[in-house]
Parts: sequence; structure tokens; C-alpha cells
Amino acid sequence: MCSCELVDSLLEPEYKISRHIKILKSAGLITAVKDGKWVYHGLVEDESYQKLLQRVVIELPDQDGVYKSDFKRFKKRIKLRNKGRCVMGAQYQTVQTQEAV
Repeated sequence: MCSCELVDSLLEPEYKISRHIKILKSAGLITAVKDGKWVYHGLVEDESYQKLLQRVVIELPDQDGVYKSDFKRFKKRIKLRNKGRCVMGAQYQTVQTQEAV
């Protein structure tokens, strides 16, 4: 996924998302692949790491439904891709407006 998809899904400013991506990449937890003007980030392809991460995420409490809402926005945002590729920058304001509707 590209950072703009995270910006729109998490409703956080791009600078925060980029900062966290940089930390995760430095720690060796995610990868980055440049494709034209876009950079796609993904989990390191280590099955044991991915299983551990999945167990941790499942155990996180979500009493306020924040993670569920983030995931719902993420699924909507991913549908805006064209042939599996991001074709627009962050639409933070547009997504926020749609949420209010």
C-alpha cells in the first residue's frame, strides 16, 4: 500500500504516516518498492513474523471501534486503485467529508 492510502484510512496527516513508515522500515519490519511516482509499502515476507503480527493485532482491544472504522475506510480506499495501483494522492478531506455523510 502507498502512504496516501494509509493517510486516508487512518485519517492522520501525511507527515505522521511517513514518520512511522520510516521507523518501521528502519526496524526491518516493512519493505518499500518504488513504482513510478508511488512507493508501495508492505510487510516483510516472513511467515512467522506475519503470524505473530496477526496474533498481536487480533488481541488489541477495540472498545471504541477505532480499528474497525480504520479498516472499513481502508477497504473503501483500496477500491479506488486502478489495476492494483494507486492512482491518486491522499484524499484525506474527501474521505473525511464522506464519513460525515
